[in-house]
Amino acid sequence: MNSAEVLLIYALMAANIGMSIAAFRDDALLDHWKFEVDAILVHKEYYRIVSSAFVHGGVFHLVFNMMALYSFGPATAMYFGPWNFMGIYLLSMLLANLFALYIHRNHGDYSMVGASGAISGVVFALTVLIPDMRMSFLLLPFALPAWLFGLIFILFSIYGIKARTGNIGHEAHLGGAIAGILIAVFLEPTILQVNPGTVALLLAPCVLFLVLIIKWPEYLLIDRFFRYHAVSSAERYRNRQSQEDNNELNRLLDKVADKGLSSLSWFEKQRLKKLSKKTYR
Repeated sequence: MNSAEVLLIYALMAANIGMSIAAFRDDALLDHWKFEVDAILVHKEYYRIVSSAFVHGGVFHLVFNMMALYSFGPATAMYFGPWNFMGIYLLSMLLANLFALYIHRNHGDYSMVGASGAISGVVFALTVLIPDMRMSFLLLPFALPAWLFGLIFILFSIYGIKARTGNIGHEAHLGGAIAGILIAVFLEPTILQVNPGTVALLLAPCVLFLVLIIKWPEYLLIDRFFRYHAVSSAERYRNRQSQEDNNELNRLLDKVADKGLSSLSWFEKQRLKKLSKKTYR
């Protein structure tokens, strides 16, 4: 790793550590810099989309993120180059926070801090480039292939968003992962030729999740979404069938009123008898 790559990694770490320590010491700074939906959308404080990615919620949060940046940043910078690495970091940060903003656009009091979105982008850019490298969960003695680690991370992030579990920015994690994959493919299109399966495997659950939340926003609010839609579909069918039956009954009754019961065919009489029982039972 050359001096430019080292300088960029250390500069990002210094920015995160410096701003986080300042926020630790002054709650007003944390309130001023953190990601907050109403502050961004209502008060137009767009700088929070960036500033929130350089402050953290506590020492452990800061140390964990800096360890991840120090572990994966150098390899990503070496393979993609220092300036492309910086692009991956900053664009993943922006897209991750914009994704969180979209998810929580109707939750005015939602807030978050941390560099996790940007670091997710860095990790996943490296993952699609070298899917067979080994990654380990924190404090666990065994390692997994990067593609499997990434898939578990994505599925857990989707679960966390849906279940609203813990005080964790799952939305930024997932948004950063998606951004990292797409940016890596843009910078190195040969990834699609060398590792197409990894890209497809990691993006497939993301695409499915995006389709669900765009087409059916209530997916994030309803615990048993698919059961809800099955019941709703059945209910819509019953309502539609009931309306059709009522229309047919009214048509037959109008015919009887105009021309008498004898004007009905045998089939129409049977339908009138059946519909009358169904309607008035």
